[in-house]
Amino acid sequence: MGFLTTIKAARAYRLQQKGQKDEAKKLYEEAFAEGLNDPRYNLAYALMIIRNGEYQKAKEFLVKHQKAPGMTQSQRVTLLVDYAACCFRLGNLDKGIDTLEQQFRKTETSLLYQTLGYLYVEKYAAENKPDFEQQAEAVEEPAAQETENGEGTESEKKLSPQEEWEAGLAKAEEFLNKSLEYDDEDPICLDNMGQFVYRVKEDKAGAKTWFEKAIAIKDSQIDTLYFLSRYDLENGDKEAALEKLEKAAAGRFSPLNYCNKETVEKEIATLKGAN
Repeated sequence: MGFLTTIKAARAYRLQQKGQKDEAKKLYEEAFAEGLNDPRYNLAYALMIIRNGEYQKAKEFLVKHQKAPGMTQSQRVTLLVDYAACCFRLGNLDKGIDTLEQQFRKTETSLLYQTLGYLYVEKYAAENKPDFEQQAEAVEEPAAQETENGEGTESEKKLSPQEEWEAGLAKAEEFLNKSLEYDDEDPICLDNMGQFVYRVKEDKAGAKTWFEKAIAIKDSQIDTLYFLSRYDLENGDKEAALEKLEKAAAGRFSPLNYCNKETVEKEIATLKGAN
């Protein structure tokens, strides 16, 4: 890799910052083909293609560059968070969670609390809860291992799918509470707790307090605005809901948002058409 390769990467980064993504992508890929492996540019490029919805390409790129020389601990965490987001959007949520849990055992950071907390909400949301009764009917219970006296040991007893779910749910709630002990003014963690109460516990009234705390700290947070607009619509206040949705639509969406830009814009159009 020559000196000109680094200059090319720096130019790609500047173009990316200006929103000229196609030109930036071309230069980045030329630089990578020439041997560039700088964590700053690797992460910038990965983020750009993730925001473009190229999750498989980004995932493979991040795996290839996970041991780039000179990577800081902060950059390592960012890489793993981006990788987990790709796993989530590619339909392998458990892989994303496992990746971040492993990293969290090594170090606690705000970014890990924010991202892993959200992935827990996605995993345990009420709409994703399996039908355990149907599973029990479809799967025959395996024979329990026995000790010499004919009794199964506690350590050998396998949890049922429902017990595993409930244990994971309790762990997720404990983690979300811990995230707010770590920083009780983190708007993303507050929103995560709101979504947990709203989507997992299905306690809409209880969730509202968390969303209001989050919006008081960061009034442009997309998901918080979206969920608060649900309360406006339930109260028949379409104008207030529309205001929040339009503000959300102007934000920068990520793969870790509950709602996407298309969904929000479609709802805005529907509300305007109903007026």
